[in-house]
Amino acid sequence: MNKLVFAEPQNQPAKDLLADVYEQLGYQQEKTGLRNAFLVGAFELRSGIPEGESPKSSGPDVIRAMSTGLFLDFLGIRMDGRQAAGMAFKINLVTPDNGEKYLIELSNEALTNIEGYQADDVDLTITIDRADLEQTMMGIKSLAAQIEDGTAKVKGDVAVLEQLGSTMVAF
Repeated sequence: MNKLVFAEPQNQPAKDLLADVYEQLGYQQEKTGLRNAFLVGAFELRSGIPEGESPKSSGPDVIRAMSTGLFLDFLGIRMDGRQAAGMAFKINLVTPDNGEKYLIELSNEALTNIEGYQADDVDLTITIDRADLEQTMMGIKSLAAQIEDGTAKVKGDVAVLEQLGSTMVAF
């Protein structure tokens, strides 16, 4: 069916039949990513590709709703692994207003974090209230500006923040 749809993209009965196949395949998937891919494919075959602005994944309401760990995972997803080739560092992140602690590590082109853990051999320790961190998360105030005005306290090599920043894909 997919070959027919590619050969005749205006053939709606063929697209509907392929959408039925994708829908059934989607219903049978255990993994949400595969299920969503098949179901979105079925929807687009039947209705066309949705138009308009795509939702912003870094809007203020979304950022405020994210846990610190989820935001750090988001950064890991937004990172360009090719830009991070050969880079390695460890950062302790402490948010005293809510008592959270994270170890953030960049190695093998992957940014990972561990909640509730701090390492002794880190390159940098950042202490910032979660409320102030949200300003950086939303792009309102840079972490460098918060360090400069004393809102965020750092101990160690601040250059690792520049390394991290150079690996990020624009939001």
